[in-house]
Amino acid sequence: MLTIEKLNAFGADTKTGLTRCVNNEALYLRLVGMVPTNNGFNSLYEAIKNNDLDGAFSAAHGLKGILANLALSPLSDPVVILTDFLRMKKDVDYSSYLKEIEEKRKELEELCK
Repeated sequence: MLTIEKLNAFGADTKTGLTRCVNNEALYLRLVGMVPTNNGFNSLYEAIKNNDLDGAFSAAHGLKGILANLALSPLSDPVVILTDFLRMKKDVDYSSYLKEIEEKRKELEELCK
């Protein structure tokens, strides 16, 4: 079961996340629990795989908003960096960012069980 304590151990800034959810812990935990299955992750991976930088930017930007609003820093930090590279259409190897994002997504998914 997902708890504030588990999210704190994960590295989330739960105080900020809760504030954005008007200190409604149940709402915050429910929203965080929806993150690991967000379709934006698959859209991001698929767009990068297909070298669709515009599609990847769109997916990353959407994820960035969700993750930052919920103050899930371990996931939002690499997504923010990736979004910035995609915004500039930088020709870089995105694999290390995708790997970090997927590892943190899976870690959060385990916390949500």
